[in-house]
Amino acid sequence: MDIRRGSAGLRRCGVPVCAGLLACLFRSVCSLGDTQSSEFTFLLPAGRLECFFQTALKNGTMEVEYQVIAGAGMDVDFSVLSPEGYRLMFDSRRSDGVHVVEPTVEGDYQICFDNSFSRFSEKMVFFEVIVEGQGGDVGDEDEWAGLEEPDGSLLEYKLEDIRETMDSLHRRLERSRQMQTMLRAFEARDRKLLEDNLWRVSFWSCASMLVMLCVAFTQVFTVRKLFDDKRRVCT
Repeated sequence: MDIRRGSAGLRRCGVPVCAGLLACLFRSVCSLGDTQSSEFTFLLPAGRLECFFQTALKNGTMEVEYQVIAGAGMDVDFSVLSPEGYRLMFDSRRSDGVHVVEPTVEGDYQICFDNSFSRFSEKMVFFEVIVEGQGGDVGDEDEWAGLEEPDGSLLEYKLEDIRETMDSLHRRLERSRQMQTMLRAFEARDRKLLEDNLWRVSFWSCASMLVMLCVAFTQVFTVRKLFDDKRRVCT
C-alpha cells in the first residue's frame, strides 16, 4: 500500500500548499490476502487544498471513505482524479462519503480534500483507502502449487477448500476491521461535537446566571430608592 502526498498534483490545481502537514495519525496496513488498506488522519488548514496519491493496478477495486472529525461546519470538498487527470468523483461541502472506483487502471490516483472555501476554520479529516486486486502474501497460487498433486487426488480438493475458506475468513475479518475503524472515527467526531456543545451550554448558562443576578440587584436597588425619602418633616 502506497499513499503519498503529492505537491505536484496541487500545482496542477493551481493552489499553493506548504510542505508542512500536521499529521495526527498515520497507519498503513498490508493485509494477508488481495485486499490492502491505509488509514490517515490529518489536519487540513483553512483555505488550503491537500492531495494524496494511491497506486493501483489494472482491473482492481479502490474504495475511498472519508469523514470530517472536527472543525467549524464539519465539511470539505472532496475529489478523486484518475491517473490521466480526469475527475472521477466530487463532493461539495460534505462531512463524510464513500466512493468506489471499479475497475481501476494502472497508475497513481489522486485523492484531494479542499478547504479553500473556509477562511478561518481548519478541519481534521480521516480517510481510508481500500484497494483490492493488488496481490498478497497468502493465497498465492505459487505457494499452494507445490502442495497439490497432479493426479487430482483428494488432497488437491481439500487444499482448495482450505484456501477458499481462509480467503473468505480473511475478507470478513478485514471488513470487520474496516468497520471498527470507521466506528472509531464516528465516535471521535461525536465526542468532539459533544465537547463543543458542552462548552457552549456552560458558557451561556454562566452568562444567563450573571444577567439574572445583575437584574435582581438592579431591581432591589431601584425599589429601595423608591422608598428612600430623605425629606425632613417639620413639627
